[in-house]
Amino acid sequence: MRSIWVTFSKEGIHKYPAALDDPKLATGDEYDVSFLGYPHRHIFHFKVWIEVFHDDRDIEFIQFKRWLENLYKGSILQLDYKSCEMIADDLVAVIQNRYPGRYIKISVAEDNENGCEMEYPVNYMDSPDFEDTDAIADVFDSLK
Repeated sequence: MRSIWVTFSKEGIHKYPAALDDPKLATGDEYDVSFLGYPHRHIFHFKVWIEVFHDDRDIEFIQFKRWLENLYKGSILQLDYKSCEMIADDLVAVIQNRYPGRYIKISVAEDNENGCEMEYPVNYMDSPDFEDTDAIADVFDSLK
């Protein structure tokens, strides 16, 4: 598979409300992360891969990066309770709307220290359903 990737970063504020009182998180010892339940700041680092179909700037990566950065243009991101994974899921929906039918992978990291990497394969829902025998007949009929 061919792909390009771009990186960018953006300041954001979020919180993890469950950390305040979930005993698995608010442990009261060295593993206590109850402070995450309060709004706190990070620099969110993004790396976005997107499938391209040929090697001559199918998607020009500087334009792609600028478009992505403009999605977060303006003030500090107010992410409420969103995890890195949720941020990636939100972003992929926007990318898929503009660039449908492409494999996408997104990495979102807090302070470039901890984060997630999410893969979004091409959605095959538009393909024939071969469990439906009529779909098989339709495919063969279309070849005539």
